[in-house]
Amino acid sequence: MPLVKNGALAADPFVALDDDAALPDGPVIVSAARLLAEGPALVARNGEIGVAWPNDKDVAELQPFLSRLSLITLTFPKFRDGRAYSQARLLRERYGYKGELRAVGNVLRDQVLLMVRAGFDAFALEKAADAEVFGKAVATYSVFYQPTGDRRPTVRDARTAQAATGV
Repeated sequence: MPLVKNGALAADPFVALDDDAALPDGPVIVSAARLLAEGPALVARNGEIGVAWPNDKDVAELQPFLSRLSLITLTFPKFRDGRAYSQARLLRERYGYKGELRAVGNVLRDQVLLMVRAGFDAFALEKAADAEVFGKAVATYSVFYQPTGDRRPTVRDARTAQAATGV
């Protein structure tokens, strides 16, 4: 699957592993079950680690590992299932996760701006042709009313800055 980061196609250095596979050198993605079972050993390894987190699991279980996780993939099994939006916001806003949040599954281009606003910064797409459209969708708006996980400026921020500079 093509990977889009910052509105452009990007190489994916991570390798997804089966639960019984040996850990290779380099960045890996493990399942939630494997992370919870082998957590201390996995995060102690000298390589980037990511986790494929299902949308029906509580992200609070990730808290002990967040400082060592480079990537968390959150799943959209179908377009009308938005639990991964809530998971992304919790990870960014409540738990302060700074690593890559990747949307996987049924990732639709008309929802990309909402996904970015929730805190996603990478998208696994089914079609490489969608990459350009994703970049345009993210740039559609530059100012928002509500603050969210992407830390973009709000209208209030712009007005406060304007008042402070007198412009």
